[in-house]
Amino acid sequence: MADRTPPLAVEELHALVAAGEIDTVLLAFPDMQGRLQGKRFAARFFLDEVLEHGTEGCNYLLAVDTEMNTVDGYAMSSWDRGYGDFAMHPDLSTLRRVPWNEGTALLIADLAWNDGSPVVAAPRQILRRQLDRLAELGYTAQVGTELEFIVFKDTYEQAWDAGYKGLTPANQYNIDYSVLGTGRIEPLLRRIRNEMQAAGLTVESAKGECNPGQHEIVFKYDEALVTCDQHAIYKTGAKEIASQEGVSLTFMAKYNEREGNSCHIHLSLTDADGANAMAGSGRDPGGMSDVMRHFLAGQLAALRDFSLLYAPHINSYKRFQPGSFAPTAVAWGYDNRTCSLRVVGHGRSMRFENRLPGGDVNPHLAVAGLVAAGLYGIEQKLELPEPCAGNAYTAEYEHVPTTLREAAELWENSPIAKAAFGDEVVAHYRNMARVELDAFDAAVTDWELRRSFERM
Repeated sequence: MADRTPPLAVEELHALVAAGEIDTVLLAFPDMQGRLQGKRFAARFFLDEVLEHGTEGCNYLLAVDTEMNTVDGYAMSSWDRGYGDFAMHPDLSTLRRVPWNEGTALLIADLAWNDGSPVVAAPRQILRRQLDRLAELGYTAQVGTELEFIVFKDTYEQAWDAGYKGLTPANQYNIDYSVLGTGRIEPLLRRIRNEMQAAGLTVESAKGECNPGQHEIVFKYDEALVTCDQHAIYKTGAKEIASQEGVSLTFMAKYNEREGNSCHIHLSLTDADGANAMAGSGRDPGGMSDVMRHFLAGQLAALRDFSLLYAPHINSYKRFQPGSFAPTAVAWGYDNRTCSLRVVGHGRSMRFENRLPGGDVNPHLAVAGLVAAGLYGIEQKLELPEPCAGNAYTAEYEHVPTTLREAAELWENSPIAKAAFGDEVVAHYRNMARVELDAFDAAVTDWELRRSFERM
């Protein structure tokens, strides 16, 4: 990866701490669910001790469920192993101010064991490994994520107390592309945009979406690891800003029976000269290079096997409904939103979009999957089938997995996944799915109560 100027240099941090403008430094890493976990340090202590030596965190942080319960089945962390620590090493290229938290700076950490070896199941390490494989071929992945959310007028505490039922959306009807609709909550959207910009993210735009209260803020395309780190920072920051404003927002994939929250991921490749390696020379009628054709064919070949990386939760699969703008078919097409894979742009902007992920996706894992699938296509020189020119929902294509259970079984038995990620990573995330499935299977839902309490 190219050398980058961080949003905030270490020398600037020293000066800001000396001047009393920064008093807290947050060191965090993305966990299995893509959430930032870490510690807040007194700024002077961070500079004197943590900056050079790092810190520690309990290794159960990569072996718990969404509720932070300790669960069994993880080789790297358990009661039998004593729930020890791993090391958290600051990545200085990620240093930035956090405008929505007064006097605060933030860094992303890489995780390692005490002997210096990487924690291979950590999402950031998984992505790094795939990007290193890509770099061996002379390519760099450029990525953009388009993350949707729904805003409610209720606070997070009110939503919790209400059992997340009967909440009041910030808009009462479909405001897709509506300037009037976004204007209703522009103070919140403006604050998120401006404070993300001040944190070093490059904001492109904000727009309304279909579900009442649903919105999207988009950031500039960047190198894959940068985009994924910023995605995690933005997701955390947007929730914190919403809380400060007395409202709440959710990124869950399917909040209700209407349109879900998507997270379409765009990816292209640049070569050593910075040129778009996916743009063809004119031989391909769609403007794609041979590299892109192989890379895209790899996406199709691995799409079902890697669905666990794109749709990691039970709720994720409820998005995949015909005619919903969430895909159901393992198909690709030129600017065709009915397909899982959509080719867009030309020349310098040539890229593809994976439309499977929802707002609950872990970006580091999803992009690692995209890169690994593309490398498989390149290595195997896979041929790209003809594009879907019509409605992929009704055409004869393989179906994306419809449940987490199906996706987990495909992942566990996938030779492509094992070759790309290794047995430890495959087993680790298969266990993550097992834990969620076991918890859901044991739960009694509102749906069951409504149907059965009196009438059965």
